[in-house]
Amino acid sequence: MTLLQISEPGQSPNPHQRKLTAGIDLGTTNSLVAIVENGTPKTLAAPQGQHLLPSVVRYLSNSIIVGAEAKQAATHDPSNTIVSVKRLIGHSLDTLTAPEKRLPYRFTLEKNATIPRIHTNYNKITPIEVSAEILKVLAHRAEDYLGGTLTGTVITVPAYFDDAQRQATKDAAKLAGLNVLRLINEPTAAALAYGLDQEVEGIHVIYDLGGGTFDVSILRLQKGVFEVLATAGDAALGGDDIDLLVMDWMLQKTTLESNIDGNIDHHTSRALLQYACTIKETLSTTEQVSVRIPSFHINPNNPNNSNSSDVSHGTHKSNNIHETLIHETLSDTDLGILDRNTFDTLIEPLLRRTLTPCRRALRDAGLHLQDITKVVLVGGATRIPKVRQLVTEFFGVPPLTELDPDKVVALGAAIQANTLAGNPTHHDILLLDVIPLSLGIETMGGLVEPIIPRNTTIPVARAQEFTTFKDGQTALALHVVQGERDLAQDCRSLARFELRGIPPMVAGAARIQVAFTVDADGLLSVTATERTKNIQAQITVKPSYGLQDQEIEGMLKDAISYAQDDLEARKLREAQVAAQQVIVSLNSALDTDGDTLLNSQERELIDQALQTLESSTQGTDAITINQSREKLEEICNFYVERRMNLGIQQALTGLKIDNVTI
Repeated sequence: MTLLQISEPGQSPNPHQRKLTAGIDLGTTNSLVAIVENGTPKTLAAPQGQHLLPSVVRYLSNSIIVGAEAKQAATHDPSNTIVSVKRLIGHSLDTLTAPEKRLPYRFTLEKNATIPRIHTNYNKITPIEVSAEILKVLAHRAEDYLGGTLTGTVITVPAYFDDAQRQATKDAAKLAGLNVLRLINEPTAAALAYGLDQEVEGIHVIYDLGGGTFDVSILRLQKGVFEVLATAGDAALGGDDIDLLVMDWMLQKTTLESNIDGNIDHHTSRALLQYACTIKETLSTTEQVSVRIPSFHINPNNPNNSNSSDVSHGTHKSNNIHETLIHETLSDTDLGILDRNTFDTLIEPLLRRTLTPCRRALRDAGLHLQDITKVVLVGGATRIPKVRQLVTEFFGVPPLTELDPDKVVALGAAIQANTLAGNPTHHDILLLDVIPLSLGIETMGGLVEPIIPRNTTIPVARAQEFTTFKDGQTALALHVVQGERDLAQDCRSLARFELRGIPPMVAGAARIQVAFTVDADGLLSVTATERTKNIQAQITVKPSYGLQDQEIEGMLKDAISYAQDDLEARKLREAQVAAQQVIVSLNSALDTDGDTLLNSQERELIDQALQTLESSTQGTDAITINQSREKLEEICNFYVERRMNLGIQQALTGLKIDNVTI
């Protein structure tokens, strides 16, 4: 008898074939990728050993740099180095908040478009494209480790991201070539990792203060069911805002504001923000820090140092005299000591803003403070002692601090990706998430009629009937909005569409059903149906601040067209990195024992090969760089052997043969 091979739709017919998946925490300050290996989630490191990838992208005229190297350029090339792009994604120019308007970028709108683009030396790029570059690097990291192409990913988003921001994130993933199994909320992912790791049950609060966003979620963990009861937060509040407060404190300690009306050039602003971040991190572990603004070595004539910006609908262009005044005012300035108490007083009003969403989440969940079992801290900013103090005072229980707040979100995403792909798992889990903001329709008078209230478990479908306002009305305009305000103008506009062909009737006689469907990613589709004639119109909500399908298609075509160029650029970067590692290691070894282990002729031979490699890394030929590196490694074989022998000799000195273990 022939045995039939049966499998679930969409799953591998081979039950032993494991699908390659990853979870990605696309963060404001740093991003991570994690996988599940042998039943255990783990974050993946870059070849240099760093697990955290700075969420920074630098655009040069002919290349794109992502991560730590890009971050280093943020001070001297701010207009081409995009940081904290997560605070821009899904926004129009009009919806940017005050901190984002201080960014050193020049935004423009293309004809008939609403999504802003940032001028760089490379091109005019969107926040979605910037996010896609970060996702590409993380995906490559996972694929290099797993040895194959990812079949699916789970990407985390702040719980308080609205539909526009979620759709923009999914667009970025699509642009990066990723198959998104699901978007899940960051606090939910953290609870998933924490709950499975600790095998706990009860009511848990996930307090998530990251670089650019704040979320609080209340979950019930019971027998493998992760049910989100309520979520609240602020999508424009995070560690970046603390950095701004510290920077403003430094400026107030100088004569800068009184001299030039508080306008500082973008090079100085970026340098001060990085220094402010260092101060913040230092004060998380020490009681005080000496604040001394270093000299800024900026070349005002560098064409890459463009500072123009029309983000606030005006134009600011720095000039050499202006820059010189600023640098003379700030350079090598001793501002004295900033102690922990002063720092806490400075940031406390901002931190107390996080408690309002906490109260709202408790109220929405129908819970009291005494119902809370545990509080889990997520996000790098929760390392600040004042944050932990306020959380303890508010909830009445000390928060859990043994988990790495930077990694836990990515770990939870990896667990969910592994589960959704149908891979074998040691845990049976059911994840019940909620929608963060109410969804509704604008009615007459500009009022909002909610269809799906906030904190409704998703996926969900809800419907409500409406009618016509005028006699003989044959069409109905529908305006879909998101938010908690009563007036549509105060909510986020998501989509507009029309239902036509309504039979002419007296006002109020037509029966028009509007149905909202929210999928597991928190994304919305709307259908309007005239019940008497069954006339229907529908729309999958694609917010105006995301990319249109044709734009994504065009970008994907560009990616294919330039695939060979991109491949060559990547080969060059990989060759340069490998060469640099050899150069650094060899120089360190020569400084240590080069004079004792090498004679003059041998040293000269190595130095010549080393100089050839250093010279080749300045070029653009990856083959030449690799050949120079391999030649140097071949020449150094005898030196490496001598160093190994010396190390073994030193290790065995003074030992008897009986003491040596092989």
